[in-house]
Amino acid sequence: MTTPGALISGLAHVGIRVHDLARSRAFYERLGFAFVVGPIGPEPVAILRHPTGVEINLILNAPSEAAANILMDVAEKHPGYTHIALAIPDAEAMRDALAAAGIPISGTRGGKPLAAVFVRDPDRNVIEFAREPPPANPAP
Repeated sequence: MTTPGALISGLAHVGIRVHDLARSRAFYERLGFAFVVGPIGPEPVAILRHPTGVEINLILNAPSEAAANILMDVAEKHPGYTHIALAIPDAEAMRDALAAAGIPISGTRGGKPLAAVFVRDPDRNVIEFAREPPPANPAP
């Protein structure tokens, strides 16, 4: 019998709840995502895709444009997804590219070299840009 884990072949998409399509679309396009379609469906949803194949679904039903992120910005911790992490080769280069694009950095992780850079989208959803680790057993 096949196990569920054996049938998983990758990540299909990440759903991100947002308030305003134009505002969120502009932000994610600055990160290299391209608008595919939307809004579609009963939620409604807009689909954006990065050239690497990463797809995000902007779920357009957040009621307020300035609400706190209940998973990250309140003292009481609730279950749920706290952020997405996008793989990058160089966190210092990403930090510099984000600054040049006018995207505020909300945090970093690691010393020299940086391991990750964090930003918030317009709805305060967290995006981590995580430096890909070197191979576990580098070739001699």
